Amino acid sequence: MNVVKESDTVKRSVLKLGCAPTRRDLFDIGEAIRYKDLILEKVREFGINSVDIDGINNEGLLFNERDVKPIIRRFKEAEVDALFFPHCNFGTEDLVAKVAKEMNIPVLIWGPRDESPLETGLRTRDTQCGLFAAGKVLRRFKVPFTYLNNCWLDSRYFKEGIYRFIAAANVVKEFRKLRVLQISTRPTGFWSVIINENELLEKFGIQIYPITLQELVDKAQRIQEEETEEYLEAVEFMGKNIHCSGTEDKFQKIAALKCAIVEFAALHSCNAAAIQCWNSLQKIYGIMPCLVNSILSDEGLPCACETDIHGAISAVMIQAACMNEKAHFFGDITVRHPEKSNVELLWHCGPFPFSLAKDPSRAEAGNHWILTEGEFGTCEWEIKGGDITIARFDGDGGDYRLLIGEGRGVDGPFTRGTYVWFETGNWPKWERKIVKGPYIHHIAGIHGKVGDILLEACNYIPGLMPDPVEPSLEELEGRWLEEPF
Repeated sequence: MNVVKESDTVKRSVLKLGCAPTRRDLFDIGEAIRYKDLILEKVREFGINSVDIDGINNEGLLFNERDVKPIIRRFKEAEVDALFFPHCNFGTEDLVAKVAKEMNIPVLIWGPRDESPLETGLRTRDTQCGLFAAGKVLRRFKVPFTYLNNCWLDSRYFKEGIYRFIAAANVVKEFRKLRVLQISTRPTGFWSVIINENELLEKFGIQIYPITLQELVDKAQRIQEEETEEYLEAVEFMGKNIHCSGTEDKFQKIAALKCAIVEFAALHSCNAAAIQCWNSLQKIYGIMPCLVNSILSDEGLPCACETDIHGAISAVMIQAACMNEKAHFFGDITVRHPEKSNVELLWHCGPFPFSLAKDPSRAEAGNHWILTEGEFGTCEWEIKGGDITIARFDGDGGDYRLLIGEGRGVDGPFTRGTYVWFETGNWPKWERKIVKGPYIHHIAGIHGKVGDILLEACNYIPGLMPDPVEPSLEELEGRWLEEPF
């Protein structure tokens, strides 16, 4: 059980990096081995979980055709999630491409800058030249890859760049294993959340596991009767942290429903869910699930409102871009600020994580103030401001895109529900892009700037086009460049 704590709201992803340093015979072998050791030491120093190729040959370097199959076998047995080919001199481009093609996971190529030629005029490595060759051959093999500029090993750019690559690879990892628990059908009037389940499966391998609301409620009632440990912890958390205008049995139902969703997600190996949050649930169980979704978001299991499958996918991707270290929020793009034309309200009835509350002492749960059923389970708190990235995976007619945008959470007028006012540089540009589609009013958001990471992840997801609004495509790509000096 991981009921909300600021220090450990969601569990960090552990991504395993396969490192295959490479060289070519024409250059100094001793220098290549020296740089291999220096680079692998840096990777360990960065705290990256890595698997190298030491022991496959006497050098621990990729340079001979006979080592390709043993390297692939080691990486597959270790279940690495991404590959790093540091060029310790020119490198062997065809072998890099063969390993990368067989593994079919994100690939990073990079090499350290060369020192001055020796007094004799000889050069010992020619690393940058080899990177040009590797890029060409990877393209010939139709292998997507990430490139970090040829830079000094101790540079800040290399350290930050390898972390960004790992985050992008984590998005790909989570996307490729996407299994969404669909809890009931979409609400009748919500044609905007219609999806093509067959297309998601065929294009992206995304699997949907549908259950009915009655199945969910039956499991929740069993959990409430049995008073499982997870259920009791959830009841205790809500009682301690959230002011409640309802009776104690309402918190008990919320806790039981939350635990039931977790059980169904585990049963079907789902890493996201989407629930028909109104209005059938209110009739058969007597609550709104907004607070349920809030707690699930804090525990790292996205649960999108209004059976928005694409919204759940968006949440998985943006959460993965932060290595699952931060809680995401799922909301509506709702209204423009009454006085500031570039500020927009990101809002929903209550699913924003409690850990993000600007003032946790004022967090409240109560009855819905809009829907006629007016059942208990909505939440009310403003979340923290600062840098925020939002994203929306969506598509129609076979055209799938990822809306990517960054802005800032700022102060604004009070409103009911969970919310943050979101400042952009040019809101009309955002509004037009969203309306023209293929998007709707639902987004996934997270604190921080991860637009460049989402952009790079799309490089590894065939059929998904990145669609940045602010910053622009060129600006996001620029973050992957070494700063000029």
